[in-house]
Amino acid sequence: PKVLIDWEQQHDGLSELTIVPDMHTRKKMMYDLCDVAVVMPGGFGTLDELFEMLTWNQLKIHDKKIYILNSDGYYTHLLHHMNMMRKEGFLYEPPDERIIFCNSPVEIFNRIG
Repeated sequence: PKVLIDWEQQHDGLSELTIVPDMHTRKKMMYDLCDVAVVMPGGFGTLDELFEMLTWNQLKIHDKKIYILNSDGYYTHLLHHMNMMRKEGFLYEPPDERIIFCNSPVEIFNRIG
């Protein structure tokens, strides 16, 4: 998004840089171009992308697999929270129906094939 141009550094070796008008357009373009989603440890933006992808998956807007790199247990608390959401009746299915939690990049590569 244009708003991030001044905030984020662009890699010198990029073969292509696409600048879009807003975050929603960015996320839609990323989802359209990907075969699977791999979520690495990150902040609010990463969580925003994860939850939008999950919501679109649940609504059957797409059916792409979502892998979470739970490096050193980074996302363990999030998984516990999602399980609590399920237990309290806010999720219709267990989180692992839509998300594949992995502990290492190698595990993700092996699962993707």
